[in-house]
Amino acid sequence: MLIESLSGVRAHDEELTSDFVRAYAVAFSQLINAKRIVIGRDPRKSGESIVEEMTEALTEQGVKVVDIGICPTPTVQFNTYYQAAQGGISVTASHNPLPWNGLKFIDSEGDFLKPEKVEELIEKRKDVENNYPEPLEEKADIIEDDGIKHHIESLLTIPYLNIDRIKDKKFKVAFDGVNGAGYRAIPELIEQLGCEVVTINCDKDKDFPRDPEPSPKKLGDLEDLVEKEKADIGFAVDADADRLAVVNDQGEAISEEMSLVLAAKLVLSKAISATKPVVTNLSTTRALDDITEEYDGKVIRTPIGEINVVNVMKEKKAIIAGEGNGGIILPNTHRGRDSLTGIALILQLMAEEGQTISDILANIKQYVMIKQKVERDGLELDDEILADLEKVREPEEVNTEDGIKLDFEDGWVHIRESNTEPIFRIYAEGEDEKTAKQIIQPFIKYFKDMQS
Repeated sequence: MLIESLSGVRAHDEELTSDFVRAYAVAFSQLINAKRIVIGRDPRKSGESIVEEMTEALTEQGVKVVDIGICPTPTVQFNTYYQAAQGGISVTASHNPLPWNGLKFIDSEGDFLKPEKVEELIEKRKDVENNYPEPLEEKADIIEDDGIKHHIESLLTIPYLNIDRIKDKKFKVAFDGVNGAGYRAIPELIEQLGCEVVTINCDKDKDFPRDPEPSPKKLGDLEDLVEKEKADIGFAVDADADRLAVVNDQGEAISEEMSLVLAAKLVLSKAISATKPVVTNLSTTRALDDITEEYDGKVIRTPIGEINVVNVMKEKKAIIAGEGNGGIILPNTHRGRDSLTGIALILQLMAEEGQTISDILANIKQYVMIKQKVERDGLELDDEILADLEKVREPEEVNTEDGIKLDFEDGWVHIRESNTEPIFRIYAEGEDEKTAKQIIQPFIKYFKDMQS
């Protein structure tokens, strides 16, 4: 199953052939007129050969490659800008399990490609496959660099951090790296913040021990580690470490929706002007609106997709942005979802508040979100289906920027086509589980009835 979308390329290993990835590398270099491209990857075994193929294809065309090895996607984004490259490629399928792998394309500012550029890249890839250019007589250089070191050094200068204050707390931090791209970078960051770190699943040579998506139901081992080690907090990430989830000091995984809320609380409390907006997508929890309003701020919502959030973040000069899937974007560092940034901000929040993470969360109103998916079976959210969905439960407000979001007094539902899988994603949120179920169930039934 090959998926080419706003989120890049994702496919099963056997579909990511040598000719295919070489064509994408060359097409990308042509699109951005590249002289230098940064490449990093997550630890999936197929990633090594993909990087080798792309590196050869690029250097044959005179493009210098900066290889920063196994590292988080946000590290590739930061280094693309830091290394003054014209672009970057992260070889990863993010939260998708094996045998998926993929490619994420990054522009010179460290942002993912805009939608129109993605469409242009896909067409250019097809052209290159049909008319592959001859290699130059002399290959360009390959430079190996420690991108993680540069990334961490930058994070330690975040203006909202008081590193001595974090160090004074001597936090014990548990971390589940899912044997992914954060296996080295995140423990190193935590140690440089003066915390003791205890880890599980930080072996890049082993397969993922769980589904890489760090949702609460999948974090039982981290919950056990927090309890066993009496840790102050636990952190978990996905395979390319752009998404962050939290386990509290009681050994309880909390919704990944709260990662952005916690980070935003710290930034809003420190910001000179909290009237600058917070930007997030349509599916993020209402808890973000609540915490932002406490500091007289405002939330602006966008369609799903990191680049959509980033574009509005830049336009509106937001102080923080992100997505409810655990993606935290701080413009002071770089303009991408970054679990390392989130960890630093949440540890600073704990140091500032002088409370356990459980106590901090107890003072933030939390909602219950249910995330479901149904197979598309060839269906599209056309005008007829959108009209039907509005009749399932009468909304107070309707947004059709990205699928359809229906807001009700007691919650909301958002239904959209996935960018990464052949499914409809159906998210609903309410003030408690019963309400969330009452909201989502008739919409699940609608699609099941359509497919029966």
